[in-house]
Amino acid sequence: MEAEGFRAGLIALVGRPNVGKSTLLNALVGRKVSIVTHKPQTTRHRIMGVRHEAGHQFVFVDTPGIHLNAKRALNRTLNKSAQAVLDDVDLVVLVVEALRFTEEDDHVLRRLRGRDNVVLVINEVDQVKDKDALLPFIAGMSERMNFAAVVPLSALKTRNLEPLLDELRARLPESPPLFPEEQLSDRDERFMVAEIVREKLMERLHEELPYSLTVTMDQMTVEPPKGKGPGLVRIGATIWVEREGQKAIVIGEGGSMLRTIGRMAREELETRFGRKVFLELWVKQREGWADDPRQLRQLGIDEQ
Repeated sequence: MEAEGFRAGLIALVGRPNVGKSTLLNALVGRKVSIVTHKPQTTRHRIMGVRHEAGHQFVFVDTPGIHLNAKRALNRTLNKSAQAVLDDVDLVVLVVEALRFTEEDDHVLRRLRGRDNVVLVINEVDQVKDKDALLPFIAGMSERMNFAAVVPLSALKTRNLEPLLDELRARLPESPPLFPEEQLSDRDERFMVAEIVREKLMERLHEELPYSLTVTMDQMTVEPPKGKGPGLVRIGATIWVEREGQKAIVIGEGGSMLRTIGRMAREELETRFGRKVFLELWVKQREGWADDPRQLRQLGIDEQ
């Protein structure tokens, strides 16, 4: 890529929890770089996803959902992480759900007022049966803030992404590329392995338990090829819970839940790596980690 005439920049994806930011990130990059579940607060880390084009490089920054009533240290840390991104980016994409604007959405919007670089994305328009209802909703949103542009789309169906990219292309600053052409994220595969395991935990477990667990990597080695096939990937990871009783839920009767989660994660990882994966999971207790900033840092969850 030539730096002369090239445009590149950081673009924050912000919004309340569970509004589709990570789905949008993956759609824009064209590869899964952030996990997605139907549960809010799935994203806990600032994750960059990179889209490469001739003459342009978009560095999208997925942020934890900004939410009200952050009582736990984990929630406060996620809010601080999302807020810190806003000071470093060239553009902001605010994501809201079509025909729905909540108190949490307004809480996020208030943090953006005074900026002239905010593009509004109205997500999930494919779920709206009465398309005529979109126009007054868009008009109402435009009265709340002077957005640089407003783009309705469906991140899940990857519909109407090009108009959003057009708006962003026009506003990217002149800059040399920020990442090499082959790099799609600032996070390595070890991070994504732990995230994929956590994604499967969140999908299978119910109520509040998914927010009381996290996953850390213990080992990841790629064995050399044997014969004609690629080598095996050996992975060891630990699932951390807060209370002893939660271990039994994660493990399940006779280890059934842990086996199911392991199988789901292994199948996705084998597709991702294109080779067989041996995945070993352990479940351990760490009392009160979600309320302790020091333990959050030790487990890799911080404001960065």
